[in-house]
Amino acid sequence: MSSQNTWLLLIASLPTAQTAARMRLWRALKTVGAVALRDGVYLLPQAEGAAEALAAQADEIRAAGGEAWLLVAAPLDASEHGAWRQLFDRSAEYAELIDEVRVIDPSAWPSSQATRRMQALWRRHAQIVQTDHFPGESQRQSQAALETLQTALLRLTSPDEPHPREAAIEPLAIADHRGRTWATRARPWVDRLASAWLIRRCIDPEARFRWLADGAACKRSWLGFDFDGARFSHTPSRVTYETLLASFGLEADPALLRIGALVHFLDVGGVPVAQASGIEAALAGLREHLTDDDALLDAACAVFDGLRRALDKNPTENTA
Repeated sequence: MSSQNTWLLLIASLPTAQTAARMRLWRALKTVGAVALRDGVYLLPQAEGAAEALAAQADEIRAAGGEAWLLVAAPLDASEHGAWRQLFDRSAEYAELIDEVRVIDPSAWPSSQATRRMQALWRRHAQIVQTDHFPGESQRQSQAALETLQTALLRLTSPDEPHPREAAIEPLAIADHRGRTWATRARPWVDRLASAWLIRRCIDPEARFRWLADGAACKRSWLGFDFDGARFSHTPSRVTYETLLASFGLEADPALLRIGALVHFLDVGGVPVAQASGIEAALAGLREHLTDDDALLDAACAVFDGLRRALDKNPTENTA
């Protein structure tokens, strides 16, 4: 959320011959959502990271032989704040995306393409959100339209996926869940593989896994996950992996939390994550090659182990 009363101005002047530098400046400022008041004068609400982003562009301008000044600004007439805010109105962009989403018939999408197309829509939404410094109802409506389409698509392509359920997350002790049998649906995909990895690495190192053709076959003594009626499954705001994180108090680990964002995006959509496409491709290749679910989990654990180490080494790396 941006400040409503403080603004940043970047005043820039580049040599006429620096066409490439002008294009880089334009692209960078468009990415952060800055508004051009006139040629060479750019406005941005002051918020976390805004000054750093503009300062970096000022350095680029000077390095290209130009001149740059970065200022804190405020209108003399307080009523002008509203007019400046209107310059950052993204409602038309959200409306265009909503109109496109509402005419989509998910049954017309080939299942092999549905995930990619849905992720492309979420990426467009994220790009608008990134430049929406004063989010409001339009952003919420856009998010809701995408979630509705995502749900309809999941019902068609993955009818056995668990339905989100309203339930409070009960804090659980890891020590009480050691040496247990954990059960989920066979031929696991991203959420089930990540959940099983989390169980094995952080909750129950001695876990035994059962892969079920039907969740109804889960015995009372087993701990079920990621199917309707399971002990651990989806909630309206969490996929199963994230439910496990919250249940066992693991959300303080930044790397585990960021893996949760990746799993959430790949499983049900939402905010795009930079590493998602690579992890998805690796897991898809393993799943196609390995027909034994235990072997698949062992191989997937190596993928998530590597991802966790990479995230531990780069704790501030952007994921979106």
